[in-house]
Amino acid sequence: MARVLTAAADVRAVLERAHTVAVLGAHDDPSRPAHYVPDYMHGAGSRILPVNPALVGKTLWGEPVRASLVELGVTVDVVDVFRRSEAVPAHLDELLAMRPLPAVVWLQTGIRNDIVAAALVAAGIDVVQDRCMLADHRRMGLGHIV
Repeated sequence: MARVLTAAADVRAVLERAHTVAVLGAHDDPSRPAHYVPDYMHGAGSRILPVNPALVGKTLWGEPVRASLVELGVTVDVVDVFRRSEAVPAHLDELLAMRPLPAVVWLQTGIRNDIVAAALVAAGIDVVQDRCMLADHRRMGLGHIV
């Protein structure tokens, strides 16, 4: 049964299974968290699938930037969201239209939307809110870069 994950053991399990990560709001500016967090995860061995309609035509982490999550067409372990809390509801339909559905939607530090989280959980998707994937990965001793 899907749920909002808060326990360290649950978050660690997500990170250990984060082999394919779609990054909603990926950025090409290395100084922005939407670039350096997925860059770190790529260096740790994850396949990063960047999604940002403003960057279509570019390549990040060896992958073409897609305009939307539904264009990915592959199984995604985690959708890592770099969008403001108030913008997250606009992506709910897109998240639910993914096939197959992602196992987890991760809202980065400072991003929280309990209504969207409840809808995702109801659809069978685990949710992590207001946490940094990079910081948790390092803190939990998973920071080995390949």
